[in-house]
Amino acid sequence: MTRTITVILTAVCFLMIQPSYSGGSRILVMPSDGSHWINMKVILEELHSRGHQITVLNPDNSWFISSNSSIYTFIEVPVKSEKRDIRIFHKFAQDVMDCHSYPVGLHTFCQQLFMTTLFARANTRMARVASTMLDDSVLMRKLQESKFDLMLTDPAVSAGAILGSYLKLPMVFNVRWINTGEGHMNIAPSPVSYVPVPGSELHDQMDFLERTKNMLHYLYSLYEQYFVINPAYSEVFQRHFPPGTDLLSLQLSADIWLIQADFVFEFPRPTMPNVAYIGGFQCKEAKPLPAELEAFMQSSGEHGVIIMSLGTLVSSLPSEITETIAAAFAQLPQKVIWRFVGEKPSSLGNNTLLVNWLPQNDLLGHPKTRVFVSHGGTNGLYEAIYHGVPVLGLPLVFDQFDNIVRLKVRGAARVVEVRLLTKENFLEDLKDLLENPSYRKNIQHLSQLHRDQPVSPLDTAIFWIEYVIRNRGAAHLKSAGLSLPWYTYFCLDVAAIVMTITGTFIWGSVLVCRCLCCRRSRKKMKPE
Repeated sequence: MTRTITVILTAVCFLMIQPSYSGGSRILVMPSDGSHWINMKVILEELHSRGHQITVLNPDNSWFISSNSSIYTFIEVPVKSEKRDIRIFHKFAQDVMDCHSYPVGLHTFCQQLFMTTLFARANTRMARVASTMLDDSVLMRKLQESKFDLMLTDPAVSAGAILGSYLKLPMVFNVRWINTGEGHMNIAPSPVSYVPVPGSELHDQMDFLERTKNMLHYLYSLYEQYFVINPAYSEVFQRHFPPGTDLLSLQLSADIWLIQADFVFEFPRPTMPNVAYIGGFQCKEAKPLPAELEAFMQSSGEHGVIIMSLGTLVSSLPSEITETIAAAFAQLPQKVIWRFVGEKPSSLGNNTLLVNWLPQNDLLGHPKTRVFVSHGGTNGLYEAIYHGVPVLGLPLVFDQFDNIVRLKVRGAARVVEVRLLTKENFLEDLKDLLENPSYRKNIQHLSQLHRDQPVSPLDTAIFWIEYVIRNRGAAHLKSAGLSLPWYTYFCLDVAAIVMTITGTFIWGSVLVCRCLCCRRSRKKMKPE
């Protein structure tokens, strides 16, 4: 009996000394769809395993976000909007390919113009979602009564930052992209002399013309922020927030930015105290493959296997391109596993296996994998880095062009422009990646650097989320510079005063000298 009581008391004491956040913190989540959700779900699964109660808030017309889950409670945002069509991204990819018919150096501006159209449409929709939520008194009362401890959101969906600010919750961003572009460009100092602007397809070693191009992209991004995106939310802010509130100020109020970046992949650049880097946090060791796939991999012999996938949004290419790629694969001794959606190419060789879905991480981690043919999505490239597999890039939309540039500069990838793709140049690049050992050596070096960390990226993410819960925010990590007006941030007011004083002194000195010279002249003239 005494022993039983001792065990019970020990258990009670153990439970009492556990941090309060570990078994019952309430986390409100507003995610983004597509590959962003794949990343967010990894974090939610880990938070759920640690005892946190998770509520996901999202419209019902999601592509990948399920309303039924064992790890979170789902609340539908009753927003009236058109059913989103994934085919819009296929059309956008075609528009971007058309942009590449422009002279070298100008196509990126064409792409940015198309991005502006997409941003305008997306932010108009997000403003409608935010307005619907804030106007719904029943939903707002339910959220307020739930007494959440934290808002975890992907700022690509700006409604999350708006809702978190309205509910006055500590906020953590799971971010690489915000609604205007790459997250660093808003939260951290970004000198355009060596920090490439998203969409510019530049690197950090720029000559004069490249710096000029980078500056033009930066100025255009400011135009997007202040004249395209911010106006979409003006009505929401007028009705629900204090005067002077804008979207950028709400985003900058987030306590922690979990940026999906690793400087093994990104170009080195300035950062901030409330930025935590979790690039590649979704990567993990490869699991055994299904029996059929494993048999196919082993049948490749010493030649190995090429993996091809174009991601979740743009999963198909024009038929003439797929025919060209299939014909090129057919001439290789390697086996090919191709995630393919659409009509089977007539030129498909016996060495190529088409699948609707593939375990990408497990295939990239297989010892038989030789090359990864990828659109350049962030998730896939981090998995390629993690497992040390060279990449042949076929960038289509968004950040994919910049991503491939990063790996190409490091000697770990080659790139083929889809619009100019031929069987000959596709084969040439593939054979170079297969036969030149420098590509595998370079990406394996990146893999070694990426894995050489004191704490895993996922553990880093969870630590900072729970840090904000424990401390009810992280205001001490926020820079005062984020709240300064632009003319104060760049000390233009100080420069104006210094220039005024200097100018006044010079003008006064000249005036005094002129007066003295005139007096001397008059004195000399009198005796004469």
